[in-house]
Amino acid sequence: MYQTQAVIQHKLGKKNPGLDECRWPEDGLHYIPDWVYTSHAVHDLELQKIFRGRSWNYVALEAEIPHAGDFKRSYVGATPVVVSRAEDGSINVFENRCAHRGAEFCRHSQGNAKEFVCPYHQWSYDLKGNLQGVPFKRGVNRAGGMPKDFRNEDHGLVKLHVAARNGVIFASYAPDMETLEDYMTPEILKDFDVVFNGKPLKVLGYYKNELPCNWKMYHENLKDPYHATLLHSFLVVFGLLVAGNESAMIADPVHGRHGTMASAKKEDKYAAVSDENRKEMRSYHEGMRLEDERFLEYVREFDSPWSVTMQTIWPNLIVQREMNTLGVRQIVPNGPDSMLMLWTMFGYEDDTEEMTQHRLRQGNLMGPAGFLGLEDNEAMKFVQEGVRRSSSDLNVLKLDAQQIGTSNSLISESAIRAMYQYYRGVMGF
Repeated sequence: MYQTQAVIQHKLGKKNPGLDECRWPEDGLHYIPDWVYTSHAVHDLELQKIFRGRSWNYVALEAEIPHAGDFKRSYVGATPVVVSRAEDGSINVFENRCAHRGAEFCRHSQGNAKEFVCPYHQWSYDLKGNLQGVPFKRGVNRAGGMPKDFRNEDHGLVKLHVAARNGVIFASYAPDMETLEDYMTPEILKDFDVVFNGKPLKVLGYYKNELPCNWKMYHENLKDPYHATLLHSFLVVFGLLVAGNESAMIADPVHGRHGTMASAKKEDKYAAVSDENRKEMRSYHEGMRLEDERFLEYVREFDSPWSVTMQTIWPNLIVQREMNTLGVRQIVPNGPDSMLMLWTMFGYEDDTEEMTQHRLRQGNLMGPAGFLGLEDNEAMKFVQEGVRRSSSDLNVLKLDAQQIGTSNSLISESAIRAMYQYYRGVMGF
């Protein structure tokens, strides 16, 4: 259908509407408006209602701060925070913003400290975020200084509530959050606890990259098994996630905000794809082989039917288990059309050197330039460019149209529908 130039300009103007202009399509389950990905007003409201609202945000692994005085810089939404282990062993999370003039006082990614001192005016804080020192608090020669009623305890750092499970640390601004276990639900905890089973973790390394897309697209991507069978040549050729394998897209049944994409790799190193399915998969390339076939070895180390699980824990955590490579990814919103991805790859303290090398070898699947990660990053860039620049204004979600939430089919968008049903309730759309 041809559109007049006036109609096109009108639609392009709707890419960055104010909140009073944001109206969800009447068929709310099967369409997403473009402004969800492009509006600055919507993005600012997400930071307030989601990341600083009623949610548990991933911030660090306990293995990164094992000793008293250890700290790590992190984020809750776009807000910089510090995760610190105090002398009494407690874990504390507070904003990386001096209570005096707002400077980010912690400038190192990780380290060990006895206190935190702001470089601007040298206000100092203890490992729990309490203000402990103000230079010239009483002035000089009885001139200047703070008023007599100034109390250090009234000017500490903004502190968040903290919860941890099996070595994974979460933080929340909400004072009355439900337990982490209730927040995640038993259905999501089942696979979360496969990876985080209480064994001490060993951090193997980090990646960091920026993606030119909206942060919600990453949640969609891992609640979208449809693309996994079509976009990723590596998955379908080598049988890691193939239409026809035993698989599931599991959504938490309470809110639909969390999800687990799961699949069981067959014993063959290379995928057995039916002629019928092969016709649908342009990414399948007959005869593709690896020079080093150790890459495809799968050591069954967990009591789980799945060889692959990709979990999305709302709003900022992905837990990846792709055969024997393990990691967490932290989403950091960076405006409506940009996000940072912070990757932490790990194994277990009791891993043999052979297993550590195996995890590192398979780790080439992941990261900004991984065999899988690279394709996802580029695809999401294409989507963001499309929704930002086009004259259309709706996205379609009609695969497996009657389902909302969990689905046993890979050809489904039911988990994305469940997430946006929850999102609309939180945001008030």
